[in-house]
Amino acid sequence: MTTAPVLYLFGSAAPPVFDVAKVIEDAQTRGWDVCLGLTPTAARWLAEQLPDLERLTGHPVRSEYKMPGEPDVWPKADVIAVAPATFNTVNAWALGLTNDFVVGVVAEGIGKRIPIVAMPCVNAAYVQHARFERSVAELRDMGVRVLYGEGGFVPNQPGQGKPKEYPWHLVLDAAQEISRT
Repeated sequence: MTTAPVLYLFGSAAPPVFDVAKVIEDAQTRGWDVCLGLTPTAARWLAEQLPDLERLTGHPVRSEYKMPGEPDVWPKADVIAVAPATFNTVNAWALGLTNDFVVGVVAEGIGKRIPIVAMPCVNAAYVQHARFERSVAELRDMGVRVLYGEGGFVPNQPGQGKPKEYPWHLVLDAAQEISRT
């Protein structure tokens, strides 16, 4: 049983996800017990790192729903952080399309009133799609702290991303701020 507050860190398939081990270490330094969840594509991208990430967190990395009747392998979340959140993840979540584990947990997390912070990672072409701004607004209306725009993630032009400059510290700072523990 854990005594540290539990942070569910959920990542989508955007280049900053390759730095998730450093983010986990930073979160652990801040006192979090981290459980890592990934979208199926992000899990495929990090497939070779998954055993190391499981050792680092002390928990299985999850990217799929458990079978009915199976026990949950993670402690209950005190806070959920969704970063990087892709165009697909943000829109599916706002629309309640829970085809994958990450989106299903965060959609349910809203109803359970678990504090949630999200930071997109999308390029400037994606944000021109009308659905994206509506999805961000809807998530905010549901109580999700979305770090997008000033004080959060600012999109780059397509092909000009700077994954090493993704402001991970903002996500962890916000998780600490919204934590009930």
